[in-house]
Amino acid sequence: MTVSRENSKLVYQGIKEAGIRFITALPETWLVYLLQMAEDDPEMTLIEVAREEEAVGIAAGAYFAGTPNLMLLQNHGFFGAINGIVSLALLYSVPLCMLIAHRGHMGEPYPWHTRGGILTEPILRSMGIPFDYARDPRQVGRQIREAHTLSLSSLSPVALLLTRDLMEGSV
Repeated sequence: MTVSRENSKLVYQGIKEAGIRFITALPETWLVYLLQMAEDDPEMTLIEVAREEEAVGIAAGAYFAGTPNLMLLQNHGFFGAINGIVSLALLYSVPLCMLIAHRGHMGEPYPWHTRGGILTEPILRSMGIPFDYARDPRQVGRQIREAHTLSLSSLSPVALLLTRDLMEGSV
C-alpha cells in the first residue's frame, strides 16, 4: 500500500489546529506528505535533521523560546533519540510532543521494520512516556491536540503512534 495523502492532510491539519508552527523531523516514507505540506506552508517552520537526537535539542530550544512545536519521526528514529530524550527532556522536564510513525506493527510487510514495531511500546512504557495510537483519521486532530496539551501540562515527552491504518488509509 501507499501512504494516504488525504489522511496525511488530516494529520497536518491537526498539527496546525493544535497551534503548532514548528516541526523537527527526519524524512521517512510515511511522513513524506506531512513534510511536503510543512515545507510548502509559509506559516510553518520545518527543521529537517540528520539524526533524530538532534531533533530533541532543537525542539527543546523551540520550547524554551516559547514556540509550540512537535517532532515527527519513525519508531526506529525514536530509538536513536532516546539519549536526548532521557538526558535532556526527561531530566529537565521539557515537553516533547512526538508523532511517531509506528512501523513494524500488525500487517508490516517489510522485515527490517518488524523488530522496531515489536519494541516501540515496551520502550515507551519503560521510559514512562504516555502514548496513544492514531488509527482513525476522524479523530487524529483531537488526538494531536490532546497529546500536545499533555506534553505541556506534564512537562514531559508524550507520543502519538501513527498506525498503518491511519497512514496507509486502511480504516
